[in-house]
Amino acid sequence: MKTIVVTQARSNSTRLPNKVLMKIQDKTLLQIHLDRIKQAKSVSEVIIATTINKIDDVIVDLANNLKVEVYRGSENDVLDRFYKAVMDKKPDFVVRLTSDCPLIDPQLLDEMIDTAKQKNLDYYSNILHERYPDGQDIEIFTFKALETAWKKAELNSDREHVTPFIRINSSFNGGELFTSANHNLKEDYSQVRLTVDEPKDFEVMELIIGNLGLEKDWKAYADYYLENEDIKKINGSIVRNEGYLKSLKED
Repeated sequence: MKTIVVTQARSNSTRLPNKVLMKIQDKTLLQIHLDRIKQAKSVSEVIIATTINKIDDVIVDLANNLKVEVYRGSENDVLDRFYKAVMDKKPDFVVRLTSDCPLIDPQLLDEMIDTAKQKNLDYYSNILHERYPDGQDIEIFTFKALETAWKKAELNSDREHVTPFIRINSSFNGGELFTSANHNLKEDYSQVRLTVDEPKDFEVMELIIGNLGLEKDWKAYADYYLENEDIKKINGSIVRNEGYLKSLKED
């Protein structure tokens, strides 16, 4: 089965502009993110989905240097950008990631992709019930589910954030359009922030990578975060999914 990871990236971030181009240990956050994805054995291909804006030429240049395919599309209709990035390839499954999550875990990716295939689900993720750290969000869906959402989703929040239409209409939430399930975790790590959305997050990421390096699994990073009160205090008060909550208010 062909499984394509599509990771969205843009330079014009509201809260922390050019965040994916910021460097730790001489690597951009985008490169760290991509290097870890490439370690996953179940991934057939990786595509960076960026915008047509001139400011994102630098992301295209970086993608070319890293030999990763890039697709350019709408800045605000990210659902359209995702669909058109894979439209001609028609993969069996699409994995949605965001490039502000540099420490995404390749083993977790493999585990979840393999489970989605075994269960033959339209949608499988670890965010229907959030227990993984922010920064380890993985969503897997069939190309058919993506195409259905692309055709039917109308709300701006559904199109800007790609998957809300699928989640809302999935069996996990009582919907009938898509079969779905959550990748469960016994422990609750949802208070851990391993993402870079604000300057404080980048400060935390520098400390974690500086002390643990770039090759640990998600749990090692999360446990280190929880064991160090000084690190946890830096970005622990930031609201998870702030961008989506803002979009819902604007709807």
